Amino acid sequence: MTLKELFEQLAEHPAYLIFYFAIIPVMAFLAGILGRGEGHLSPWKYLYSTLIYFICVPGIFAITVSVYQFLFQRGSIMDADVFAQVLPVVSMVITLLIIRRNVDLDYIPGFDKLGGLVTVITATFIIMWFIDRTRIIAISYLPFYQVILIFIGLLLVVRYGWSKAFGSAGSRA
Repeated sequence: MTLKELFEQLAEHPAYLIFYFAIIPVMAFLAGILGRGEGHLSPWKYLYSTLIYFICVPGIFAITVSVYQFLFQRGSIMDADVFAQVLPVVSMVITLLIIRRNVDLDYIPGFDKLGGLVTVITATFIIMWFIDRTRIIAISYLPFYQVILIFIGLLLVVRYGWSKAFGSAGSRA
């Protein structure tokens, strides 16, 4: 199954997407009511962490797919799938705003990792966009899996360099 086929399946059955992206903000809202003022304490912060990952991973993926579609495939914004590309982002923003009302996001375990993921994805897109715009063409007889391994290696190098350049002062000691 390709991503295109997956998006077609989701477009045929949007009720699943609507339910998923509606239930998480509702759960965050209910957690805010039930745990008012206690969001930084142990059971609530792990619930918030789970909700954030459940909503941010699809939201970040939707943003990535949209940016790829608009920058590299020269697609029109009018062709964006509302349920697969817009709804995850809207739900992510609403969920983060609801959670932020009850707890400082610095107390949420792993929230900083999502920022690192967004940074790596953004850096990768900038590199890919630059290569695409400069019309650098490489003809290679390498098998595709080797190209993917090289790409993953370059991503690891970018991430290592980014952490060394912009890591916290405590991690440089």
